[in-house]
Amino acid sequence: MSKQAKTLTAGELRRALDYVATRRHAARNRAMLMSMYLAGLRVGECAALTYGDVVDSDGAVRDEIRLTPEQTKGRHARVVFVSERLRKELATYVRAHPSANPSRRLFYTQKRGSVGFTANTLCQHFFYLFRRAGIEGASSHSPRRTFITNLAEKGVSVRVLQSLAGHRNISTTQAYIDVNDAMKRRAVELV
Repeated sequence: MSKQAKTLTAGELRRALDYVATRRHAARNRAMLMSMYLAGLRVGECAALTYGDVVDSDGAVRDEIRLTPEQTKGRHARVVFVSERLRKELATYVRAHPSANPSRRLFYTQKRGSVGFTANTLCQHFFYLFRRAGIEGASSHSPRRTFITNLAEKGVSVRVLQSLAGHRNISTTQAYIDVNDAMKRRAVELV
């Protein structure tokens, strides 16, 4: 069995964001990290986002992102709900990097003429980002796993989590939830 991606603590997320803020492409990297952390996007889904997916014709960030089957891992269209906090993050990014072309990839790479990240190049990008930020064991999957675990910790049902994550099987969602001592302490206090 393969090892699960690390669930990020609040301090580790802050460390990653602080590191990102000091590097080139800070706005892009922050927006990508927060999209996965605040909406549970898979790395491939994040890489596949276009301006039209995220921004409406008036230039406002949508409150729902409709992913096509081609953009998702299981080739099943799904809706990603965008929180107010994520809308603000994405609006900041879009203001700094506007595009009139709705089919243009939202997140560019450093290479000129690039159409954007692939799932693989974005996985590598986050591997090195977390490593350089000094966060051991974190990967591109860590923000998504943290999203699911944080919601479970706040009492969101596994059925709702399954839908938010775009999982076909509830057992997949359950495997994402990292049970910690704080969750167990709160649970025993309910008795």
